[in-house]
Amino acid sequence: MNLPSFLNKYGEEVPGYDVRVINEREARAAAGILGTLGIMVIFIGIGFNHIIVARVYIAFLWFEFLLRITKPSYAPSLLLARFFVQNQTPEYVGAAQKRFAWAIGWFISFPMIYWFVLNWDITFYKVLICVLCAALMFFESAFSICLGCMLYKYIKKEDPQYCPGGVCEVRKKEPIQTFNLMQKIIAGVTAIGLVVGIYLFLAYTEPKTFFGDFLHEAVLTDAQLQAQKDAAYEKEMAAEFGDEDEEE
Repeated sequence: MNLPSFLNKYGEEVPGYDVRVINEREARAAAGILGTLGIMVIFIGIGFNHIIVARVYIAFLWFEFLLRITKPSYAPSLLLARFFVQNQTPEYVGAAQKRFAWAIGWFISFPMIYWFVLNWDITFYKVLICVLCAALMFFESAFSICLGCMLYKYIKKEDPQYCPGGVCEVRKKEPIQTFNLMQKIIAGVTAIGLVVGIYLFLAYTEPKTFFGDFLHEAVLTDAQLQAQKDAAYEKEMAAEFGDEDEEE
């Protein structure tokens, strides 16, 4: 296959569509599969206290996205997703913008390969790369929001055809898609409550595992961490001198 053919003949030709397309139902299901595997990797790593599962998963993720941007019809997660959604009506989206979005995922996986596969060196900020990748997959699987496709639209300076959910086409929202004032307040309070609740839990709940310690320290400032250490030291000293007083 020559380069022009490789660049232009990506995706599938479907009658009635002006451009090559990808089945969005498969893409969303595959994103859900990869995201679920990622969550399982985290819990297995915590429960068994080893890193081999994470290394295998990240290496697989790099290879998966490589196939997605070259031969998506042979990408393992897309084939597994096809098995589950094969009886559903296909939802076709433009292949070019999906390829661009998956290329972003592939490039994100490169630093992950170096940090977590070739040279294990975990820090909070490096884990944020993994969180970004997981967030992109979550948005795609849960909401059919392809952030890479949106970025592709702004880079191309023109509206691509057949974006997921029709987000590239200019259209008027239906009444059921809009918010009244009370609905905006409820949605806003819910979002703020989730963020604040997660922060308070991580910041003020005593961690029980290494991963818990990692997250606990990540959300606190240096001053807060030092204050907690000082309080723990004072508590330990008070308990020690209390025991000595009882012995006397």
